[in-house]
Amino acid sequence: MSLKDYVDLTQHEIHALKQTYNLADAHTHQSQSATQRNIIRRLPELWYESEQQTQHEMEQRFIKAFFTFHNQPAALKTPSMLVYASSIAMVMAANYFHKNGLTVAQITPCFDNLHDILKYMKVPTEPLMEEWLHDPETLYSNLVEHITADVLFIVSPNNPTGWDLTGRTGSQYKRGFEELIRYAKDHNKILSFDFCFASTIIHDDNVPTFDVYELLEESGVRYISYEDTGKTWPLQDAKVAILKCSKDVFRELYDISTSYLLNVSPFILNLVTQYIEDSIADEGASIIDLLKTNRAVVTKYLNSDLLEVHQPKTQMSVAWVRILDPNKRATDLQQQIYDKEEVYVLPGTYFFWDNPKRGERYLRIALARDTELLTKAVKRIARALEIHQSL
Repeated sequence: MSLKDYVDLTQHEIHALKQTYNLADAHTHQSQSATQRNIIRRLPELWYESEQQTQHEMEQRFIKAFFTFHNQPAALKTPSMLVYASSIAMVMAANYFHKNGLTVAQITPCFDNLHDILKYMKVPTEPLMEEWLHDPETLYSNLVEHITADVLFIVSPNNPTGWDLTGRTGSQYKRGFEELIRYAKDHNKILSFDFCFASTIIHDDNVPTFDVYELLEESGVRYISYEDTGKTWPLQDAKVAILKCSKDVFRELYDISTSYLLNVSPFILNLVTQYIEDSIADEGASIIDLLKTNRAVVTKYLNSDLLEVHQPKTQMSVAWVRILDPNKRATDLQQQIYDKEEVYVLPGTYFFWDNPKRGERYLRIALARDTELLTKAVKRIARALEIHQSL
């Protein structure tokens, strides 16, 4: 079959789940660390503990662990709505946008389901180019020049590029957020943040962490944010997502959320909390070390006259790979890799929801895999592309 027949990235990822060499979805498919295996041995204990505690106790313990790990103490002072997937949280927000007749400037590139959720909820969108946000010195003027929408939807760190609104260590690293908030306040905009990959900047020497929620709350800006555990801990897609917002948005968004969901499983809350507390103890080593190793593997085998592996300032769990040969297209290379070596990667086309042709210059490779499997897969990609280049 032609992989070009799929209409979105998730359909590609569903196909890839059938493959041994699945480097498509960014979910966590790596094996357990030694301390995580100890948690698995305690599953019966955790089950019965979840039975004995109230739902509220399980929720509060999870929320405290999550925002402690992410160094966001101000987030503990405002309400958190828990759901079982970040996409559900975004559907709730899209419902709010639609109900209030709001338009959205959606970052591009990004994972295409973010735009699709808005599209299917009939929320009008316009592109917000990621590069408009790269330099804090020009961020404000870029937005004044280009944005007409009511809501700015930003993914930080961004999937697939790894760009983050936070500056590097040694710089005025808050400046990007400060300028974005200044623009939103001056022009009466709502900020919508996807922070689902934020764990990749925790304990990263290149990118300092600071209390983003304190900055948002003290500014008085209207905002909605989405947090998630599914891109961080290897739990076979047992996960929890968090929907947060400013006080002036909360009442209406809360009423929408309760029409979708009563609660997240207390057992899942308990289980995920154990993993977060484990990462607090090891300072994120089980997360970051694997990604660093696997990015180095991809770079070693794929950097060539044909491909260049982008080196982001954050340890994103995906590699964004630029195609250097102007005569090669991502969709063709993806098909070639799959046909020749049965490795599944994603073409960049779908990430540029506003102009898919721009994405023909990129491939995306998932990194949250066991290093042994990823190395075999990347070697297969290299073989497939050598065959492709010789044709």
